[in-house]
Amino acid sequence: MTSLKEICRGLPLNPLPENRGRRKGIPHAPVRTPNLTAQEKKLALRNALRYFPPDIQKKLVLEFAEELRLYGHIYMYRFFPDIEMRAYPIEDYPCKSKSAAAIMLMIMNNLDPSVAQFPQELVTYGGNGQVFSNWAQFWLAMQYLSEMTEEQTLVMYSGHPLGLFPSHRYAPRLVITNGMVIPNYSSRDEYEKMFALGVTMYGQMTAGSYCYIGPQGIVHGTVLTVLNAGRRYLKAEDLSGKVFVTSGLGGMSGAQAKAAVIAGCVGIIAEVDEAALMKRYKQGWLMEISNNLDHCIARLRYGL
Repeated sequence: MTSLKEICRGLPLNPLPENRGRRKGIPHAPVRTPNLTAQEKKLALRNALRYFPPDIQKKLVLEFAEELRLYGHIYMYRFFPDIEMRAYPIEDYPCKSKSAAAIMLMIMNNLDPSVAQFPQELVTYGGNGQVFSNWAQFWLAMQYLSEMTEEQTLVMYSGHPLGLFPSHRYAPRLVITNGMVIPNYSSRDEYEKMFALGVTMYGQMTAGSYCYIGPQGIVHGTVLTVLNAGRRYLKAEDLSGKVFVTSGLGGMSGAQAKAAVIAGCVGIIAEVDEAALMKRYKQGWLMEISNNLDHCIARLRYGL
């Protein structure tokens, strides 16, 4: 098991960690289809290999090419850390700056399997809300943060650490930008291609900025949406005796069940992904689950 000190020493290269590929028993991101040309595939490999010295590149190029072929992106599964990924007490992080330790804590919280939607692909929520584009970036960012002083600022671009820059104690410790794509090239096809090339990523609002707080972050807005839907379409201020039927419990959609309770109606949420369903149930976002329609309708009538 890797320790926090080891995580903060940088990429583990000597020896290389064992490549165990995709882990079983956890949700994984859908396979992407970037439709790269032969030249673009070479560029994607060059961009991925830039984090490693030449002698290591020769050992990694074939497995990175295989990841690109199988999954449409190079996640670098070999470097998936062998550590219990969670937010540790801030005092546990080796650092020169308490602010840096707080950032490391937030990063690991975003990648916690009980929080992240697809933890091994570094997706926190939304299907494509990345914390980093690959695991090399995670190791490097943690190393930079561990070394950073109160007179430095870490600059990140779409998961890629540009480096530590001189600043001052009143400057931000971290500057992040993600997904900087001009509108003419912001189609899904273009994004998939650029993400596969390793030149951009979509950090959503709080995945790539390391401050995701789970479904609780959207409960307020979801409650207002449900209440205003009742006012607009049912002309009702009181939603008791009403049924809110919706779908989705992955990511921030987990807030829908809690919003129904707060709004005073009965909520029925359909979910096809059993892992997402059970996660939200165990976390207390759902009161009960059922895979039987007759039982569901009976419980609905009881609730009304």
